[in-house]
Amino acid sequence: MAASPDIAELLPRDAWSLLEREPKALLVDVRTEPEWGYVGLPDLATLGKQTLRLSWQVYPKMEVDPGFADRLAAAGATPDHHLLFLCRSGVCSLAAAKLMTERGFPHCYNVTHGFEGPPDGARHRGAVAGWKHDGLPWVQG
Repeated sequence: MAASPDIAELLPRDAWSLLEREPKALLVDVRTEPEWGYVGLPDLATLGKQTLRLSWQVYPKMEVDPGFADRLAAAGATPDHHLLFLCRSGVCSLAAAKLMTERGFPHCYNVTHGFEGPPDGARHRGAVAGWKHDGLPWVQG
């Protein structure tokens, strides 16, 4: 069995910078439809880009989508793209980045802390780290 690939980690602000300077950079939000609708989405409008919404897990059973890689390719992602994967906290996005690296996509990144980051002392997300915490553009889904 092959070793698991090392995936570059990007803090949200560094992810924004890469999206800003790299024309072939795509932000792939791997959360679910309910998360996009209720929690919000990164807003890349000022960069002239859109967030690619592609669930890693199928709601409501939350099983990994076996067709994820094929759906990402069908959405136009190629090995030339820099794929920045984002989820709630950085766990599912890391798994997606590893899969795509194993599938021959060499420029995969995990957005550390994800959209909402880890919970704070009161078990609320968004107050410690993550896309929202860092003040990056987002919209309510």
